[in-house]
Amino acid sequence: MPYDTFNTYGGAAAMHEDTATTKAATLRNKAGEAIEKIRFMVMSGFLGAGKTTTMIALGEHMNKTYGKVGIIANDLGANLVDTNLTQTSGCTVEEIASGCICYQMDNTIDKIRRLRDRDGCIFVMSDIPGLGVGALDHTYHRLADDCADWIDLSPFTVLVDPERIKMLLPEGEGEEDIHLPEELKYLMQLQLEEADLIVLHKIDLISDAEVERDVNFLKEACPDIPVMKISALTGEGIPELAEYLESYGTSLKNFSVRDNEKFQEAEKTLTWYNRRMFVKQLDDEKIDMNEVIDDLLEEIRMGLIERKRNVPHLKTFATAGAGDFNKCSLLGIDYDVEHTQEFLRNHKKMSMIINARAVCESRPFARIVDDAVDMICDKYHLDAQIFFTECFNMGDEGR
Repeated sequence: MPYDTFNTYGGAAAMHEDTATTKAATLRNKAGEAIEKIRFMVMSGFLGAGKTTTMIALGEHMNKTYGKVGIIANDLGANLVDTNLTQTSGCTVEEIASGCICYQMDNTIDKIRRLRDRDGCIFVMSDIPGLGVGALDHTYHRLADDCADWIDLSPFTVLVDPERIKMLLPEGEGEEDIHLPEELKYLMQLQLEEADLIVLHKIDLISDAEVERDVNFLKEACPDIPVMKISALTGEGIPELAEYLESYGTSLKNFSVRDNEKFQEAEKTLTWYNRRMFVKQLDDEKIDMNEVIDDLLEEIRMGLIERKRNVPHLKTFATAGAGDFNKCSLLGIDYDVEHTQEFLRNHKKMSMIINARAVCESRPFARIVDDAVDMICDKYHLDAQIFFTECFNMGDEGR
């Protein structure tokens, strides 16, 4: 893929050099007194890049070094794993569900104001859905136009991870095929174009040589956009990233989707699935719920393989009381389950949320999950009470 594919937004690169690398000016009132403004940033990035984990790591660090931080968890569906996970970190959290912040700006502004006035936050960060493109235009430009008197905008940050970069590396430089549709590459390219700052995440999972390769690729592909590298798990690079976000502003470049039809076709490759349920052991015995969750995810993975489909990101969050919880992720049918946190004890019951973004038609994927739930109920003698399920594709008629 030619590197200049990314660079299509005209003079924005030159503007970035002048603006995003210049510290934000202090606003003053008519008397010349400094006015305290809240800072806001959006963290974009592809499915599974680790936006929530990074925001938590940033929030925990900045709470100690900068001031109180608020996090807005955002996604297209309801019952979000990310909200529940973020709350376990001790960070101050608000949620905007059932749609991207781009199209809920009054709500977004209200959340930022509430985090400032009610919770005393001086820095707020929000993610957007993993296929999100356009928040620079719909969110940043709107805030710059309407809220410049009380909001400073930190760099529009796009997170990438080594596995997804394999989609973009020149032929022969990546490793195995990660079996995702070509259309998703287009969405990832758009995300990189939109960035004020690109952050390579999960560097703890690859070698130093691979880190250097990926950073060099990003710098060559996006020559006018700064690139940083971090690991939210180990904390490497988090202080440097926090300092950059605290100190610098956005270029407010003019970005728009060039080919809206191509963008819509790419969105239609994915189904969004969200479920909230309660699982109880019918014999009233404490069992290893970690095994139950692992078997559930494995059954979903095998169902997708059988149908020659994939799941770029599937997340689960389960609680069983007394602060004990399990958080897992699956980044595709070719990957092992990632355990952010496992249950520390056996339990008789658990509450569970499933969020998935699947390269699969909506009805077949819903059946795959239902079959997986039936399997664990039979195997472990469980009863599953389903409280909420939504399953939709962006292209579903009547949605």
